[in-house]
Amino acid sequence: MKGILEIICFEITSAETALHSVADRIVFAAERSWGGITPNIDEFRYLKNKYTKPIYVQISPQSEAFLCSDAEFHQMKSDLLDFKKSGADGFVFGILNRGNQIDSERNQELIALTKPLPCTFSNAADHTPDLKETVEQLVRLGFHGVITSGGRKDVRKSKAELKDLIELYSHRINILINGNISSEIIAEIKNETGARFFHSTAVPPYESYVNEDEIKKMKMQL
Repeated sequence: MKGILEIICFEITSAETALHSVADRIVFAAERSWGGITPNIDEFRYLKNKYTKPIYVQISPQSEAFLCSDAEFHQMKSDLLDFKKSGADGFVFGILNRGNQIDSERNQELIALTKPLPCTFSNAADHTPDLKETVEQLVRLGFHGVITSGGRKDVRKSKAELKDLIELYSHRINILINGNISSEIIAEIKNETGARFFHSTAVPPYESYVNEDEIKKMKMQL
């Protein structure tokens, strides 16, 4: 079965490149240096009016460590509803508490607002103390996917953990592999973990924007 390649885009130029490409879908966000925050809704509406490829939206406040205040959570809910009304195909978010555990109440409230659209839990999962327990909890909460590099920054050092996760949970939740996924390593990760879903910036070293050739090279290996 063919793999799914999701490209995260932090500005509109990269988003248009990815939407023109052979990628299966994109995640639209802003501020790569922050790890991705909620993007501009007018830019999103422009993309939805011009392209048919699925666009997920990252909903995230400008807070560090995947925490959010009451005011920021209220803003997340408002933003989510605005993007849903404007045609979002799905959402990416992930809220932790101060113990780096999943904030079940807040995440569940966001999931309820998105229905029937799919939700992916962000790479906040990699900051929790027990990744398997986290994925089990995400399944119970109703997430459709989770973005993870196996708990390490370098996905190549997490192949055993990822293979285990995929064997245990891929029939219940989509495991989207990230962690500097590129055309140089995507086949290796696929073959050694059994992964079908990949999440990448598709930005080559020393470049700033999504590269369409890089997307093509990755997709050809899935």
